[in-house]
Amino acid sequence: MNTVIDGYLGSLGARLHGPRSAKRDLLVEARDGLEDAAAAYADAGYPEPEAQSRAVADFGEVPVIAREFQAELAVAGAVRALWTMILGLSATHLMWEVARGVWWGSWSQLHTPTPHWYVVIAWVYDAVWQGVLPGFALLALVGTRFGARRAGTVRLMRWLRLFLAVAVSVLVATQALLLGATGIIDAARLMLSVPCVAVVALSVALTAWLVVLARRLSASCVTIVA
Repeated sequence: MNTVIDGYLGSLGARLHGPRSAKRDLLVEARDGLEDAAAAYADAGYPEPEAQSRAVADFGEVPVIAREFQAELAVAGAVRALWTMILGLSATHLMWEVARGVWWGSWSQLHTPTPHWYVVIAWVYDAVWQGVLPGFALLALVGTRFGARRAGTVRLMRWLRLFLAVAVSVLVATQALLLGATGIIDAARLMLSVPCVAVVALSVALTAWLVVLARRLSASCVTIVA
């Protein structure tokens, strides 16, 4: 049998979108608080249904609480994207170097010359994937530990949205630039070996997943502002 608290949490949960585990934790925490408040009203002599109704009224209206909880879920999703960027970019780049070194060997085996402009593009790509984006993502992750207390969850969420939008745009641009340039000078370089092709596909999939995470955060921001 559904109680007043069950109905309230059902309505609240239906409005929330984000990482499943984070959403579950928020709803469990809300239930604990509501049940404690209802128990206090029951101890004061109120019937159970009225005690729960009073606890729900004290907790806040669903649209208001949903906005606050959605901001927390958005931050949790952004943290997930930051960890993906920190670990994923470095890992895929390392995997590429291993695959290229073990299953292909030295770049001297290439049959086509490498233009200077291509070397510059490759250097920028390596810098972005190995250091720049993982480094800034790590700083952003550290910043979230302190930003929620000082700036508030909603403002932190908006800042993370901006950071991820810029970071993912840079990621997509550098990857597209390198793959496009490689195709122009010698498309065979994209298929040095089966493991190398697999790593390239994995890096493209990783970029696509980060785009999805960034879009989800952006959608959460729009929902909260609305």
